Amino acid sequence: MSSERGNVSRTRPQRHQNARAFKNDKYDTSARCKKINAKLHDGVCQHCKGILEWRVKFRKYKLLTKPKKCVKCLQKTVKDPYHIICRPCAGKLEICAKCGKQEEIVIPIDKGQDRTDSETSKDGQESTKLKDELDFGTNFSSADSDEDSDALEEQFKSMNFEKTES
Repeated sequence: MSSERGNVSRTRPQRHQNARAFKNDKYDTSARCKKINAKLHDGVCQHCKGILEWRVKFRKYKLLTKPKKCVKCLQKTVKDPYHIICRPCAGKLEICAKCGKQEEIVIPIDKGQDRTDSETSKDGQESTKLKDELDFGTNFSSADSDEDSDALEEQFKSMNFEKTES
């Protein structure tokens, strides 16, 4: 069997291989999907950033419905999914907001916002408009979600998104 311990060599090629790569926005063109794809993962270490990008790539990333409790200050201030530490605590202690380890932070929390402000699109429009319209983590109520989702959907249809490959 190929799962035997110590059996690392394989004699045949992979039996089933995909012809095309998975596209997470192939059938789902909702505002939520576009919001998730546009999210900038800042305040996390390289390992956690890779995990979050994998979740986004294969549609496993789910947004929070209400804020979680921070393990450092014990307040309900964690608004990013899969994070355990709120942004102020992670920035002050200089630790990863997802795993809590004192690793090197890839995109610091303060610098991540500056980076979004300085990026420009092909049309020459600042992406601050995008950042202002996509206020991540403040809309946790679902009472008037029908009106909000319709308004968001119209805003996203009017915006131009470009994907950059890294």
